[in-house]
Amino acid sequence: MPLQIIAAIFLAATLFVFIQIGVVTVAFDKLGLSQGSAMLLLITSLLGSSINLPLFTVDATREPDPRWAERLRWMTAMARRLNPDKVLIAVNVGGGIIPVAFTVYLLNHNPLSPGIVLAAVAIQTGICYAFSRPVSGVGIGMPIFIAPISAAVTAVTLAPESSAPLAYIGGTLGVLLGADALRLRDVRGLGSPLASIGGAGTFDGVFITGLVAVLLA
Repeated sequence: MPLQIIAAIFLAATLFVFIQIGVVTVAFDKLGLSQGSAMLLLITSLLGSSINLPLFTVDATREPDPRWAERLRWMTAMARRLNPDKVLIAVNVGGGIIPVAFTVYLLNHNPLSPGIVLAAVAIQTGICYAFSRPVSGVGIGMPIFIAPISAAVTAVTLAPESSAPLAYIGGTLGVLLGADALRLRDVRGLGSPLASIGGAGTFDGVFITGLVAVLLA
């Protein structure tokens, strides 16, 4: 069973528990979303986690890890684009595009100064880069609670009156930039023919970072 499907099942089970105790509702209520809008965001994020949009390729410095042969059987459409001598760079819909779109929404609906936002994102990007590590045959990994805790602390420090939206913005963009974008040079030697921004190894990081950071802020 491919990593993305396992991650989606895990996240779905986690969501079920969170919903039962009202955690999701509380988190997104702090961001000004109705319960219906929050559920729509969560469902589209989960469904989008299985969709990767190809961007470009880079030269690989090692052969694909044998574990990828099984995963490619579940990715027929994407497999046709893969080359053993290249690494396909893609962006994940659920873990990349949707969080960025929601970040734009929050920026347009909250009184956050550009300077504070840039500072929060820069701090979080540095933290995520420092704690993320290349994992052979998988992608980029990072301890899952580092990002949400640091995002919440940064947001409360920089903008206590708007800490919830700033925690989500800084947390999610920090993961995408620090653990994905700045690590693109590392994917050449991971033995992975596909590297997805916001996908696989970091989708759960982006998702949980946004949710937990808002709760802590």
